[in-house]
Amino acid sequence: MILYIAEKPSLARAIAAALPGPQKKQEGCIWLPNGDCISWCIGHLLEQAEPHVYNPAFKAWQLDHLPIIPNDWQWQEKTNTKKQLSILKKLIKQATQLVHAGDPDREGQLLVDEVLHYTKVPAQKLQQTQRVLISDLTPAAVKKSLQQLKSNAEFAALSRSALARARADWLFGLNLTRAYTIRGRQAGYQGVLSIGRVQTPVLGLVVARDTERENFVAKNYYQVWAQITTQEDQHFQAKWLPSDACRPYMDEEGRVLHRALAENVASRIANQPAVVTQADYKQKKQPPPLPYNLSSLQIDAAKIFAMSAQQVLDTCQALYERHQIITYPRSDCRYLPTLQHKDAKAIINALSKGSEALANSAENANAKLKSKAWNDKQVTAHHAIIPTSQAHKAASLNKTESQIFGLIARQYLMQFYPDYQYLSTLIQLDIAGGKFEAKGSTPVSLGWRSLLPAKKKTDQEEDQEQLPNVKKEDSLWCNQSIIKDKVTTPPAAFTDATLLAAMTGISRFVSDKNIKAILKETDGLGTDATRAGIIEILFKRGFLIRKGKQIHASQTGRAFADTLPSQLVTPDMTAQWEAQLNAMSLGESRYQDFMIGLTDNLTELLNQSRSVSTASLQHLPAPKKKAFKKRSATRKRTPKSKAKKPA
Repeated sequence: MILYIAEKPSLARAIAAALPGPQKKQEGCIWLPNGDCISWCIGHLLEQAEPHVYNPAFKAWQLDHLPIIPNDWQWQEKTNTKKQLSILKKLIKQATQLVHAGDPDREGQLLVDEVLHYTKVPAQKLQQTQRVLISDLTPAAVKKSLQQLKSNAEFAALSRSALARARADWLFGLNLTRAYTIRGRQAGYQGVLSIGRVQTPVLGLVVARDTERENFVAKNYYQVWAQITTQEDQHFQAKWLPSDACRPYMDEEGRVLHRALAENVASRIANQPAVVTQADYKQKKQPPPLPYNLSSLQIDAAKIFAMSAQQVLDTCQALYERHQIITYPRSDCRYLPTLQHKDAKAIINALSKGSEALANSAENANAKLKSKAWNDKQVTAHHAIIPTSQAHKAASLNKTESQIFGLIARQYLMQFYPDYQYLSTLIQLDIAGGKFEAKGSTPVSLGWRSLLPAKKKTDQEEDQEQLPNVKKEDSLWCNQSIIKDKVTTPPAAFTDATLLAAMTGISRFVSDKNIKAILKETDGLGTDATRAGIIEILFKRGFLIRKGKQIHASQTGRAFADTLPSQLVTPDMTAQWEAQLNAMSLGESRYQDFMIGLTDNLTELLNQSRSVSTASLQHLPAPKKKAFKKRSATRKRTPKSKAKKPA
């Protein structure tokens, strides 16, 4: 008997739909006519054991208990899913062959592996266990995946890295949360001050931005523009580029801070000849943007529809599981396997029937085109989020689902349109010894850009739509000079879109070159699958608040961050963790080495917590009752459409 163990019931149903009938449904499983069986987990059926399991004294939160570091790690059965685990135990014993059907990611690998190890599957059966990777729940795609089984042993390193991450998060979150919560109570704050290796740097990021905005001092600066006329009576503007001699009158970003200097330049260039020193006209092409991964989709949905990251994730889960019209949504990849290109015609055809909004775009798509998105070298366990051949069901979606599906479909269809072609122009001028520059961009062929809505006209000062045709050494005329008074503005407060963008591009906020390089390699702070949950949990715990579309740190969040050492509120540590975990998943580093380094660092951080000043935690508003509850530091994967709980 073959037993397929799916991550959740929806995936089990999708596997069943791809296999022969008649099928017999029983509690917790589906039997196939040949005697094989499909069963499922419901997210994590197991969780890291609570501290009191190791020692009953640990039920009380006391500083002298810390650090709590288990010698022999234990799992415990989750109360609300014990029945399903019991069913799985019996089926695993009966099975002669096991097929692991967890989601195609690090967490999905561990989720089923932990059940296999907990149920003490014999070594030989464990060695023979196979792995199926399913990212598209349509019957045809599932059937294809079932024909491409791999040995589950190939994913042992991935599972080990997930286990290391889970245990590290438990150690880090539990010990430091207890330490700072106790210190907070000593200062008079009665809430839980939770710490996580990802959530706390995100809080630090928002606190730093709020502080920067509050301390910002506006500066006046000045630009000089020349109104240029050609011999053919064509007109355009060119901007003054200050020379090095002007440095004493400029800030570090090259802005002129002294109006007298701007006035001097403006008076010198009015009604003066302008000689062309450089004239470049280049035909350029821009390929279509890659299909979405989860983070890029969340960022665009936040910008366009003002949706939170969690809303987008929940909607994607519904599109994937219930409607089956998109592929696996928790993907961090923006590329596609080359073999999938042959499915393009069917998917485009389905999109043409799915909704009126997409029909025209689909009908004009050329399925023979192959963009740079199809690249096997860039695809790992996941591929980009794209529509499935069930896209014709799009007409039945609700408004939110339709909006998200529309973005995914449009991004996919762009791959079958030609490159955007435009003429890029750069003109440089010498006017009375000063250097001036004009840039232009003229569309030649819209290509994939024809799928985008018409853009509102933006400031054309530095990128004018069309510039005249001139040659080097042409003599033009500056008939007027203009001084533009400008004022520096503070950095914008975070929004859902910009906070997600900051998490994915966190290297921009790091000065250490080595850490910056690691963060570029590991794709930022958190993962595509966890970022939404991390942001939400900071709101639930009262550390972040919303003011319209803006995200700010609350009084409590700010006071808490001010208490913590910089290592906890900056992304450096989590970057180093991710680099080590990634190396572990590739078999390039050892679990033991990672855990030894982590526990040494944890002990040091706990020592710091005992002596840190807690003055900022005094006189804080009482926490809301929901935020007051003690929460386990165990990382849990919630079933169905709920987000995976972050560290």
